[in-house]
Amino acid sequence: MPPLQEAANRREVGQPYEEIIIWLNEAGYRTTQGNEWRPAGLATVLDHPAIAGLYEDDKGDLLPSGGPELIPPEQFRKIRAMRRKHQPEAERAPQQEYLLSGEHLVCGLCAHPLGTAPSNAGSRGHRCKPSSGQHPGGCGRVRINADLLEKYVGEHVLAELAKPEVSALIEQARDQFLAEAAKLHEQADDANRRQKQLGEDYARPSGMSLQAFKTADKDLSAQANTARARARLLERVKHVPVGTVPDLVRWWKHASMAAKQGVIVLMLEQIAVYPAASRGSRTVDADRVALRWRQWDTSAVPADQRPV
Repeated sequence: MPPLQEAANRREVGQPYEEIIIWLNEAGYRTTQGNEWRPAGLATVLDHPAIAGLYEDDKGDLLPSGGPELIPPEQFRKIRAMRRKHQPEAERAPQQEYLLSGEHLVCGLCAHPLGTAPSNAGSRGHRCKPSSGQHPGGCGRVRINADLLEKYVGEHVLAELAKPEVSALIEQARDQFLAEAAKLHEQADDANRRQKQLGEDYARPSGMSLQAFKTADKDLSAQANTARARARLLERVKHVPVGTVPDLVRWWKHASMAAKQGVIVLMLEQIAVYPAASRGSRTVDADRVALRWRQWDTSAVPADQRPV
């Protein structure tokens, strides 16, 4: 059974989110960004109508969206009612979207992925979370306003994208990424097949210990989840426009979040953020943000169109 369906079943019968995420993480399941699950994150996913093929109109009514139903609509309504029953006075905050996320956005000091962290005033932000049992490895010394960072990165990406030699490579690079995503899905499917075979082998008198089975099963599950998360990241490039865009700035302003994220994935290998020069500084420049551009295979591009 897919993990979110099992998580929904557990929540429907009243299991706390804190216990469900322990099961998810120990089983090797990860979020779409490749991170461990947290109670608030799982609650947000199970409270979003899209998981049941629904959308919420301006009046708050839930209507069919035509999208896939990962869980039945009635189960979704029951889970949402349970959440509001325990928090009847709480209004759900609008979900905040972030252009930059995932393992390619890192702390310049410790190379740990930056997480999303709104400020006390509610402004979107990123921070390197201090090391803890649930999130080991972070130094906790870097924080940056998401609006300022997205503006800085967007300006530099558009400037690079406007270069004729770069635009000549976009379609080829996009196809390479999508081909890599397809291979990752194959790897994930293979890991799941081996996981199924492992279960069948354990069910027979094979001499395999329970601990050995659990370890191997968890490893294969993690391999599949990691490969699929990476594939979904690369598949964002399918939204990148191919061909000449007359006004890139205007296109960027009105483009969907998926299209912008696709451009970021296609153009940048890593974004490293360093501490501000002084507390409270809102300056974002090359001293604060280091952009590592992707190096593409130019062998199939005419010599006069290759980047110098």
